[in-house]
Amino acid sequence: MISVITGDIVNSRQLKDPDLWLKPLKKVFEKICQSEQYWEFYRGDSFQIELQQSNKAFHAAVLIKATVKMIKGLDVRMAIGLGEKTHQGLKVTESNGPAFIYSGEAFETLKKKKLNLAIKTSNNTLDSELNLYFKLALISMDHWTTNASEIVKLSMENPEFSQQEIGALTGVKQNTVSEHLKRAFYSEILELDQMYQTKIKQLL
Repeated sequence: MISVITGDIVNSRQLKDPDLWLKPLKKVFEKICQSEQYWEFYRGDSFQIELQQSNKAFHAAVLIKATVKMIKGLDVRMAIGLGEKTHQGLKVTESNGPAFIYSGEAFETLKKKKLNLAIKTSNNTLDSELNLYFKLALISMDHWTTNASEIVKLSMENPEFSQQEIGALTGVKQNTVSEHLKRAFYSEILELDQMYQTKIKQLL
């Protein structure tokens, strides 16, 4: 069982230079995925990622969102699909199976529902529960500032770092780091990630 994230960058056309979001996002994808075979950009501002560790998809989605929202005015829509892969293509967008179908179906609903994150699995009850949690998390995540997004990204990439060490990376004091994380509801997001992983393991 794998996870597939299908997404696109919101308001990407407002930027004349796509490298402002493309370069940092590629670096994140390289960390998240085992190989470039498992991620691809297409149609300019859309992307798809295949994760072998299916319970890591929410964590990856939060990291992607923090990376994109470091750029003022931008956001990202993402749909997680969880299931089997029945065909391995040369590119991730050429592979197929329930995980890819679920991700695509969930992605198609995002604009209609005006949401930036959703999940679809073979379990409708689990989907309803997790999508409710995602809606609640988005109340905070959709309003992260560029500074808070940077702090969240660095904290996720360096979980062993203290707030003081995170502050040293960004040139701010420890209390400023703490304030950004509180306003981003970072500890609650991490709790949701742990709960998500527990729920997903029930499907494995």
